[in-house]
Amino acid sequence: MKQIIKNYIGGEFVNPTNDEWIDNLNPSNGEVYGKIPNSSVKDIQMAVDAAKKAFPIWSNSTLNKRSEILAKIARLIQEKQQELATAEAKDNGKPLALAKKIDIPRASSNFQFFANAITQFSSDSHESVGYDAFNFTVREPLGIVGCISPWNLPLYLFTWKIAPAIAAGNCVVAKPSEITPLSAFLLGEICNQAGLPKGVLNIVHGKGSSAGEAIVKHPEIKAISFTGGTITGSHIAKIASPMFKKLSLELGGKNPNIIFSDCNYEDMLITTVRSSFANQGQICLCGSRIFVEEGIYEKFKKDFIAEVGKLKVGNPFDESTDIGALVSKKHLEKVKSYIDASEDYGGKILYGGEKVNIEGCEKGYYLQPTVIEVKDNQCRLNQEEIFGPIVTLMPFKKEKEVIEMANGVKYGLSATLWTNNLNRTMRVSKCLEVGVLWVNTWLLRDLRTPFGGMKASGIGREGGFEALRFFTELKNICIKY
Repeated sequence: MKQIIKNYIGGEFVNPTNDEWIDNLNPSNGEVYGKIPNSSVKDIQMAVDAAKKAFPIWSNSTLNKRSEILAKIARLIQEKQQELATAEAKDNGKPLALAKKIDIPRASSNFQFFANAITQFSSDSHESVGYDAFNFTVREPLGIVGCISPWNLPLYLFTWKIAPAIAAGNCVVAKPSEITPLSAFLLGEICNQAGLPKGVLNIVHGKGSSAGEAIVKHPEIKAISFTGGTITGSHIAKIASPMFKKLSLELGGKNPNIIFSDCNYEDMLITTVRSSFANQGQICLCGSRIFVEEGIYEKFKKDFIAEVGKLKVGNPFDESTDIGALVSKKHLEKVKSYIDASEDYGGKILYGGEKVNIEGCEKGYYLQPTVIEVKDNQCRLNQEEIFGPIVTLMPFKKEKEVIEMANGVKYGLSATLWTNNLNRTMRVSKCLEVGVLWVNTWLLRDLRTPFGGMKASGIGREGGFEALRFFTELKNICIKY
């Protein structure tokens, strides 16, 4: 029986107004298992109308009330961990074990964090001495905001946007990726169970070119929070900027992993395998360009390939699987095209590069983790975001040289630095053009910290109070007494 996903508008689950549907595929076996709405402008208008109706009550609700509801959503997500993780593995192709360990706990934490943060969010006041005046600032919710999330970390990133938006008193029209809609659909059920007032959150499914475009263009939607590709982000900015909408764009990355010979070698090796291939390399923060100091390059190359060779590519629902299926056939073909042309780009495949046939899942989208040695940082393998289980290796001699290579791309999202030299840590950290830098670790996140990138990796910051600032409008009030 096919699973029918519906839009969640005004607290109700409804069919698309045009009665048009999109097939929903399971990437682990290539089979269609359900249908999702192919929503249109009319569906977005319905969602906006529901949000407008809910906004006056929600925006004037107490912080404690909002906090209680967000905390309940967090608890329900945790209680439904198995169901939600299964949905992520089925939709995305990621290992079930990864979804249970990372994606679903983080989705719960997103709601719990902002349930707490909104009660601590404060503004400023200024006494104008000598003028008998007092200035104070207030932060007011924007109104209706649009949240558009990607397919790689479906519920993780969907909740990362929604939680601060509703915590701040806004009402939301949200669109998950049409490739991975199931966990967002289940979130609607959870919100109803938690007592979230109807219309505060509206989830509309469909294509970016139709439903997503309608969200961005709608004049009553005051802000857009988008995570996805740089080309799409640029398109959104061209539409939204002349409309004076607030924009938060978390876009692509081509992140350097810089390894000096004085690092803690074993920790570095284990972590580098993870930072290269976690979630099939489909994380914008993966360290896809690995630069290794010349003195340990050959040793690292040998040891790294040996560790990568231990990774098991398999059915996402097998608990021993390290690398699951890529998200779609189209994406698999895109990633494979880089591998097939790697020699043309001056690359040498050291490991992997082939599709994998999994027994019982012969139509699934599986690919070996792939390690490619390159000689030129300007080659396409090092310049373009591939977003798959591919990393490149290059040696370097001098600190200045590796900084230039690390910065020598249009992106500036994150970087990883491995060294036990404090002076070098401070020098290199200051020079790297990235929004997030990890030293002797990777993907260690504190939800209080700002997150975002430089250059073509986006504009704005999410996380912590930065997210609450984004989803509010600042007003200064001056009183003369």
